[in-house]
Amino acid sequence: MTRSDLVEELAARFAQLTHRDAEYAVKTILDAMSDAMVRGHRIEIRGFGSFSVNRRPPRIGRNPRSGESVQIPEKRVPHFKPGKALREAVDARTAEMDDAKGAGTSGKA
Repeated sequence: MTRSDLVEELAARFAQLTHRDAEYAVKTILDAMSDAMVRGHRIEIRGFGSFSVNRRPPRIGRNPRSGESVQIPEKRVPHFKPGKALREAVDARTAEMDDAKGAGTSGKA
């Protein structure tokens, strides 16, 4: 799902929202989440998951072309951890899809 798909879904579910209002709502939410993470805050959405910032320590890497060692600096990267409800929903849905695919085959080699 892309950002524009999310806007379309929001506008379709809430008839009182214009497409422009839905786009503004999605932009506002994503900007607020981005700003919070830039400030180093953790975002928790119950039933969905949490977003946090992880630190990657500096390390020595290798240039694949020349083979020489390269110093890679410390980085801070966004991290998403799905909530229990989301993990279980995804697991159940993918299991259903796998079962449906398996039911369509005859099982003969």
